[in-house]
Parts: sequence; structure tokens; C-alpha cells
Amino acid sequence: MGELLGNFRDRISPVLVGEPQWQRMLACCSRLPIELGALPFGFELPMHERQPIADMGVSMTSNSRTTRFFEEVEQSDETKDTANAVLCLFKQMEASNSPLRSIVGRKVMLEYDTGPDVYSPTVRPGMFLRPGERPILGAGGQTQDVRTIVDALVAAAGWEWKEREWKNVERAYLSQPEDTRTDSFGVFPSRPRSIRLAVMGFKTNQEIRDYLVSIGWPGQVSAVESVMSQFKERADIVRTGFNIDVLEQGIGPTLGLTLIVKQRYTKDSRYWLDGLTDWDPFLDALGHEKIVVQEKLEELARWVSKPTVLFAKSGRFVLLRGIHHIKLVVSNGQLSKVKAYVFMVLSGALKL
Repeated sequence: MGELLGNFRDRISPVLVGEPQWQRMLACCSRLPIELGALPFGFELPMHERQPIADMGVSMTSNSRTTRFFEEVEQSDETKDTANAVLCLFKQMEASNSPLRSIVGRKVMLEYDTGPDVYSPTVRPGMFLRPGERPILGAGGQTQDVRTIVDALVAAAGWEWKEREWKNVERAYLSQPEDTRTDSFGVFPSRPRSIRLAVMGFKTNQEIRDYLVSIGWPGQVSAVESVMSQFKERADIVRTGFNIDVLEQGIGPTLGLTLIVKQRYTKDSRYWLDGLTDWDPFLDALGHEKIVVQEKLEELARWVSKPTVLFAKSGRFVLLRGIHHIKLVVSNGQLSKVKAYVFMVLSGALKL
């Protein structure tokens, strides 16, 4: 995967990913199989940081060559702890009549911290599961599905089960209003323990306030409303989502806020494949925030591009690039961070 990624350096602005960071990413990917290039991969870009740093994200599936790769790594490599965690999820997915597979399918996403202060081959990546096969909707009818996913991630992280932690996850789910969904579940085994939930689809300010109060979020709800109000004045925001960290003692103080503009609102599962101008209204609104580095924002706007045909020894491929989502981080009563999540994906070109 590192060799494949190396071919794309001229397509990734050094304003977004600097050279030292790029070399760390290549080193990280050198341990991953090239088959991952056939699934979406990409970067977490801190738009509030002037330094051109980024984290790396990849997707993989069980029942593939990737499984055999991690089985080999498990025996000998310094990254065997990561291999153990991935194989733990894969084994649950491939079990007969797997309840986990019936909810999330066979896909696992990994997020590697590749910043200068944290990168090491032995640091385990974050692991995420998305309920793509059976979406987990609000109104409280799928508690067992939530439990199945949380059980799987806790086991893969090598953690002991904690009943209080589960009760807080359950509370976060049962507090969701109808027509919302729990979009993803994640854990970061090398960070302080928490369960990361992405809850999407809130329509009104009252829904948002009621939810944050109900789950016991310790931050200032008024700060969230202030940030949302600023963006609603600049763009047509139709839905809102949250990233929350569930701890044994409650909900973490930092809140991730995802605002969906009308141009990008769809219930299609392929919502992340953008039209070329879908992001313009939100990027224009983001440009008013002093915290955002304008040079990075200009490069981010150029990231979304038309499909590009590439030629390789094995044939033609189409490269797609886009923005998956942008997260506004609210902490200490203010907008403290802005992170853009961009993707690349290679697909076989159609024969003419």
C-alpha cells in the first residue's frame, strides 16, 4: 500500500500534507497490503493547524487477501497487536450466522495516528464499524444491535467489559429521536478508553438540545447552538450530527459537530460520492471562521475533482477524490478545532 500511495504525491498538496508527514504515512502503509487501495482510503486534515499534518485512514474487509496478510503479521511483525485486533473482528464477522456481519457487513475501517508526536509502528490504530447492512435507527428498537457492535469492538481492543460504560452507550442510543441513526462506532486502543459514537440526522434545535441534555453531555449546549447559528446564517443547514465519546463515568466533554447542507442531504448510502459543487456552500461558510487556515481551505476546495483515468501495468483505473465529511469540534465553550476527512478510491475503468 505504501508503494501505491507513493504514486499519488503530486496529487496531494504539501499545504495539506507536509513531506515529513508524508514519509511517516508511507512507512505506515508499507506494512499494509496493496489490496486496500481498492477500497476508500484517505486523510484526516486539521484545518485549524498551520502545520501540514494529517492522519491516515484505510478500509478493509474480512474474507479477503487482507485476512491472510494479518494472519501472517500476527506471527512475527511488530504490529501484531493491530493484527490481533483486526483478526478478532474478522473472526466474528466470518462466524456462521454472524450477528455482527448481519449489521455491519464485512468492512472495518482503521485510522492511524501519524503525527510527529504520536507515530510509531506499535501504536494501534482506531477501529470503526458502520452499520451498513442493517442501519441502526433512533426510537430505541435496536438495543441488541448496538450491544453486538460494542461487544465486538471492546473485545478487539482487548479491554475488559464494563457495565457502566455499556449503560452510558445504551442511554446515548435510547435518547436518539426518531429519524436519526447511529452512523458509526469506534474505539482507539492506544488512547484513553472511550467508545466513539457518530449520531446523525437531527433536524431541529429542540431535538439537539433535548438529546445533549438527556445523555448528560457536560459541555455548554449554548456554545453548540452558537456555532450552529453562525453557519445557518451562511448556508442552508438541513441536518446535524454529533460525535460523542462515551466513558465509564459518562459522556466526554468534547463534541464533534457535523452540519449537512441542503446540497449534500440524501439518504443514498453512497452520499459521500459528491457532485463537484456540493461542498461549495459549506466551504464558503467555513471561510468566515478565524480558526481556519485559509491556505488549507483553498487546497481543500480543490480536492474534489472529476474522475481521473490512470494507466498501470494491469490496465486502466479511475481515481475518485472527494470530501467525506467535515467535523467542527466544540470544547471549552467554543469552536476549538476543524477537521476535514477526505478520501481517494481506485476503481477499474469500464471497457469501451
